[in-house]
Amino acid sequence: MMRRREFIAGLGAVVWPLAARAQQRSLPVVGYLDGQSLEVSEEARREFRQGLKDNGFVDGENVAIEFYFSGYQMERLPEFLAELIRRRVAVIVAASGPISVAVSKATTTIPVVFMAPADPVRLGLVDSLARPGRNMTGINIFLAELVAKRLGLLHELVPTAQRVAVLVNPTEAVITETTAREVEPAARAMRLQIQIYEASSSAEINAAFAAMAREPPDALFVSSGPFFNARRVQLVNLASRHAIPTIYADRLIAEVGGLISYGTDQLAWYRQVGIYAGRILKGAKPADLPVVQSSKFELVINL
Repeated sequence: MMRRREFIAGLGAVVWPLAARAQQRSLPVVGYLDGQSLEVSEEARREFRQGLKDNGFVDGENVAIEFYFSGYQMERLPEFLAELIRRRVAVIVAASGPISVAVSKATTTIPVVFMAPADPVRLGLVDSLARPGRNMTGINIFLAELVAKRLGLLHELVPTAQRVAVLVNPTEAVITETTAREVEPAARAMRLQIQIYEASSSAEINAAFAAMAREPPDALFVSSGPFFNARRVQLVNLASRHAIPTIYADRLIAEVGGLISYGTDQLAWYRQVGIYAGRILKGAKPADLPVVQSSKFELVINL
């Protein structure tokens, strides 16, 4: 068992002094589940802590935050969830869409603050946006709702495009299903032909680009999700090597050389879930906290 840990899959636990561990046990615990790596999430953790601080909670003083990072290895999630549920932590923060859905199936009693990739009512996380009605609330980050907009931007970028490849990760089922459902009607409206490619490993990404090389698309649409964020350098290098104009969901990928990205302001997500976690620690019930809709969007173009 790891106390107040920041975990990277494959590395061992930090052993805290007994006195420090005893102090942590006396504080309410927020269990923070993230599919990313520790390094990528540094800014996110800072914003999350600030959201808690806005409600008067400071890590190590009057609350203990235990960070669990799977390093994009989602198979570790059940282990992390089981530990948090066994310990009955005060709040669980589900810092990605796939994690949010998994947590909703694992507990109906522990308060949860989620980041939903699409309409949380349709995903079964809440009864309604205004009155969630259950043990969960959070923020809708509009990953699915922005699919058509992102495809439209790609079409504006390459107006002569007729064939667009769409790369998805089948292991991130919620994101993949919503992407496929939204991209097909949007493509028909723009008179685009789409070809969906699947990849859930580095080798499969290489294979997908090899297949694209045999039948070159005019442009590439990369789905959202932590896996593709983790493979951003590989994606950017392959898109450049094959000269395929590509749009991404996360500005992280544009920052390492990707052509263009469009999505919601991710740092704002983390502060908001910190604010809601703080309100729950003060006694608010998730059932009474309306789901927040993302309102700030970022278009990032790599000049």
